[in-house]
Formats: sequence, C-alpha cells, structure tokens
Amino acid sequence: MDFDYDLFVIGGGSGGVRAARIAAAEGGAKVALAEEYRMGGTCVIRGCVPKKLMVYASEYPGLMREARAYGWQVEPGTFDWLRFRGRLDRELDRLEAAYRGTLATAGVEVFDLRAKLVDAHRVQLTDGRRFTARHILIATGGRPFLPDVPGVELAVTSNEMFRLEALPARALVVGGGFIASEFACILNGLGVKVTQYYRGAQILLGFDDEARGHVADAMRAGGVDIRCGTDVTALEQIATGIRVTSQAGVAEEFDLVLYATGRVPNSAGLGLERLGVEIGKRGEIVVDGWSQTAVPSIFAVGDVTDRINLTPVAIREGHAFADTVFRGVPRQAEHDLVASAVFTQPELGTVGLSEEVARAQEKIEVYTARFRPMRSLFAGSEDRVLMKLVVSQASRKVLGCHVVGPGAAELIQLAAVALRMGATKEDFDRTVAVHPTIAEELVTLRAPVRSD
Repeated sequence: MDFDYDLFVIGGGSGGVRAARIAAAEGGAKVALAEEYRMGGTCVIRGCVPKKLMVYASEYPGLMREARAYGWQVEPGTFDWLRFRGRLDRELDRLEAAYRGTLATAGVEVFDLRAKLVDAHRVQLTDGRRFTARHILIATGGRPFLPDVPGVELAVTSNEMFRLEALPARALVVGGGFIASEFACILNGLGVKVTQYYRGAQILLGFDDEARGHVADAMRAGGVDIRCGTDVTALEQIATGIRVTSQAGVAEEFDLVLYATGRVPNSAGLGLERLGVEIGKRGEIVVDGWSQTAVPSIFAVGDVTDRINLTPVAIREGHAFADTVFRGVPRQAEHDLVASAVFTQPELGTVGLSEEVARAQEKIEVYTARFRPMRSLFAGSEDRVLMKLVVSQASRKVLGCHVVGPGAAELIQLAAVALRMGATKEDFDRTVAVHPTIAEELVTLRAPVRSD
C-alpha cells in the first residue's frame, strides 16, 4: 500500500516536534504534523518557559532587598504586569516561530488543525481532509484537571495564568503539587496576598519528605499562607470578588482562584478506543518500552502516556521513537534517575530516590546539611539551604540527592550525571570542594544523620 506519509504526528509539543524533525531530517521520512493550537506545546506556550520567566520576575523584590544590604541604593517601584506580559507574548511568539522554522527546515508539512484517527493508518483533519500514514504518533500532551465543585468555572487554570488582564490583590491557589506551589511563590513574589489550600497533609507529594517540608516552611516564612488538610466546597461570584467556602465551612473572599489540582492525559476525542488502543484509568495511552501501543502502527510519547511528565522526557521519547523506526537505531528512552526541579522559592532539585522510598527497599544511610548560605546570611536573611544524600549501605551508591536552595535546579543537573554513572558516597568524598560555594556541602558531608 502506498501511503501519503511515512509518519503523521498529532501534537506540536516538544515530543512530537522532536520526533517529526528527526524522522524527516535524519531518517529521510515524509512527515506531516497537525497541531490545533500553537506550536511548541504546553512547555513553550503555557508551561515551563513562561512560568520560569514569571519566576525570574517574582525574584526581583528579594534581590533588591539583598542589594540594599550590600550597600546599593535601590528602591523598588511598582510591578508593571502588562509591560511584562507584552514582553512575554513577544518571547513566546519568537519561540513558536523557531519551532515552526525547525520543522520547515526538516521538510515537515504542518497542518494548523486538530486531527483524529480514522483507523490504524488514516487520520482526518477538522476540515475533512484525510491522509494515510505508515506510522502515526500521538503526542497531544496533557491538560489541567478541574474537579466537580460548584462554581469552579469562576476559577482559572495554569493555562490562563499568562494572559491575566491584571494581577489580583488576593489570590487562592488550590492544590499542593509543583505547579500550584510554584504559582503560589510567583504571585507572592509579585506582591499578591497568597493563600494556598491543599487537601493533603503536606505540599509536594511524591518528593522527599524532608525536602518538601523544608520548602513549605520557607514558603510560609516568605508570606504564603499554606493551609493543608483544606479543600474547596464551593465558589460564588459576589460584587467584590469570589467567595470561596472551605470544607470547614469557612468563607473567604479572593480576587483570583487558581486551580492547579493536577493534569490528565489529553487523549479524549482522538478515536483511539475503537481502534484497539488501550487507554488507562487516567486517560493515558498505554505503550510499551518502544512507545508503541497495542496497534502496531500507532505510537505515543510525552504526557499523554503519563509515564514521567517532563518536557525533556518527552523529547527523549520522541527522539528514541524516530531513531528506532526511521533511522534503524533501536533504542528505548530511559525513565530511571531522571532529575527534576521545582521552581518554588526556594528551589527544590531532586534526582533518584527519596529517603522514604529508598528505606522501603534496603538499608540506607542519610547525610544532610542545613545552613545559612553566605550571600543571604551577609544580607541578614534567615534563609537556609538543605543538602541531602541518600546512600545504600550495601553498595555505597548514592541512591538519591535532594537540594533546596538557590540554584538547586542547576546543581541537580550535574548531580544527576554522577548518580547515573553509579557514584558512591566515597566518590563524593574524594571530590575536592569548590570554595566558597553552596555546592561544596555535597562533597563535605562526613557523618550520617540517620542509618538503618
């Protein structure tokens, strides 16, 4: 059978774009890609990139306070949200154009339309056109989850946070994951009075308990009103804002309510179930290690598979798929020892196992250091850094590394290289420190604070 394309990609996020580019430019495939919104996906358009720029913006008040302690005559003014948003819009336009340029250079044909599957080798665009493809790749990412709460339509999600017409004076952030916690810190840094509701016992579930407790304590000290064991039962529009009623029956008023209660795979409406593609309980497309579904011609990568929902992982999955199918270089994306960062204030960087998970698997030693870093200490700040290593007693390998403090995301990237190479605690000990730095503490931890 002759096909219109060797590969048809549905979804123009990081994973889909990488797969399309490699298949076309390096695999010699005839490739098409359909994207219904903007090229670049969640990360570039309404996720990590604009969010990180908002993080930078929110850090300047603290930097100015620190500068005054160092002798600079600095007086903060007011934050011009619309000016920032205009620059942000232009930057996202630039990035989207770069993504489109990359695809054009590779020879990928782009359709700015939604696509769905007709059968195992055919897709249909919203304008009615149909195309055949030898292989189809689903890379449609995820979407924010909104619970069934009366008045929830009054809330915004992370998708809308970058398009606000004005900053609120009072904001409620609902959720305790990394997106909720990051936006709580961002808004707080921009001068908004922030309350955060989370129904669980501690924010940042799934991260190391000691590290997430350190972050929560610092957030509270910085002005975020975190209330755990609390959830919303109703939202109501009133003349002066949004009235929010909690489980305890307490009503409070806010100007903005942000729901960041998780994300779910964006797999609905693609026509997958009737083709025999297995869909999991959360809506995830079930794939094997090769990112292949139960239908041999259909593959999926990225957040829609709900494996590890991080942009670099989606890129690795898309690249591995293209290498395997179109370049004759079979390989699977690896999902162990993936480093990640939470851009709260302070930052959290982590790679490997938490203390709790590691202890459930084997006997361990735990090394920690808590200290006031030189830069903020000089400025009179009480901020503290946490450095933590989780070590196997049997093999001496470092099973987990967790950093909370300035530059944690940058530090954890290099720590991830060491852990992937199988570094032991003694390898860390033999490494000469760079002084004076925060990072030197990772190689000067001598005695365990806990061991089994």
